[in-house]
Amino acid sequence: MKTPYHGLPAFTRWSKSVAEPSYPDVDPVVAFPWKITGADKVATAGSCFAQHIARHLKSNGFDYYVVEDGHPLGDDAQRAQFNYGMFSARYGNIYTTRQLTQLFKRAYGSFKPVEDFWTNETGRFVDPFRPNVEPDGFASLAEMKADRQQHLSKVQEMFENLSVFVFTLGLTEAWVAKTDGAVFPVCPGVAGGTFDESKYEFRNFGIGEVIADLNEFLDLLAEVNKSARVILTVSPVPLIATAETRHVLVSTTYSKSVLRVACEEIVNAHPHVEYFPSYEIITGSYNRGRYFAEDLRSVTEDGVGHVMRLFLTHVADGAGVKSAPAPVDDGRDFLRRMTEVVETACEEELIEASLTKSA
Repeated sequence: MKTPYHGLPAFTRWSKSVAEPSYPDVDPVVAFPWKITGADKVATAGSCFAQHIARHLKSNGFDYYVVEDGHPLGDDAQRAQFNYGMFSARYGNIYTTRQLTQLFKRAYGSFKPVEDFWTNETGRFVDPFRPNVEPDGFASLAEMKADRQQHLSKVQEMFENLSVFVFTLGLTEAWVAKTDGAVFPVCPGVAGGTFDESKYEFRNFGIGEVIADLNEFLDLLAEVNKSARVILTVSPVPLIATAETRHVLVSTTYSKSVLRVACEEIVNAHPHVEYFPSYEIITGSYNRGRYFAEDLRSVTEDGVGHVMRLFLTHVADGAGVKSAPAPVDDGRDFLRRMTEVVETACEEELIEASLTKSA
């Protein structure tokens, strides 16, 4: 007697699509409804993992849309040191959906946070919403404000002119100003400022809040750019630390689960929004942990290569020529692949550094 499972394609069965193929050949992207072309301006934002997408788009000849690219006399290393080109604009990591929505509102002047500046240990000035873009801090408050004004004008330009916006959701945990709900990318006191429990509170956003933030952002984006398409993806990188009084593994599972479900709800509600499964590719048990380095957190270049091979194959029209080849699983190269990690600039990493410094 036949059931509804008879006649379904092989990709619906674990044994055929996950357990049977060798790990570099697993492909969970069944179909992607549209393509990125060479004429599309592709902008990126989000957590640290989004930087890998930007890097591969640039190396494969796509129009990676950058509105803040640094001084023309600076080389790539100098620009990277000051966080130019890591994302489409110099906003640093945008870990939460609330942070993304507030960035849009700040760019268009509908939200001006009460928190204006922090200072670091040397007395230099830090932008609370981009604490890591100027490694040593700004020399003066006027310099910081001028840079912020220029930055937000460029963010506005980006939203109005991009064709495709790729956003990588990273966290649900955040620190928020009690005065107006302004969300910071890192806890005050970690990369500037001083933590004060009377001024700041911890928030761990729930599924309803994440969905509401994404819906609001999509509505705002549509007001200034009706043709924009959006790709959502979830960062596979675990939390470096949790502010909840529970095991970081449990907090990581909660956070990633909320973000993944939110993506599903949003994609089902918006025809111009799609999901790409980078999270599933990196964390899937089929690769037996090969895609994480020895710290069990950093994604190896082989893992990034697998994600981008599939991205360029399914999403990018006519691409993939320069993408990394699939690794050969002969066992001899295992340690090299486990330790080969491309560094990214992440504010979250500063949490661990601050704990080490104060220990």
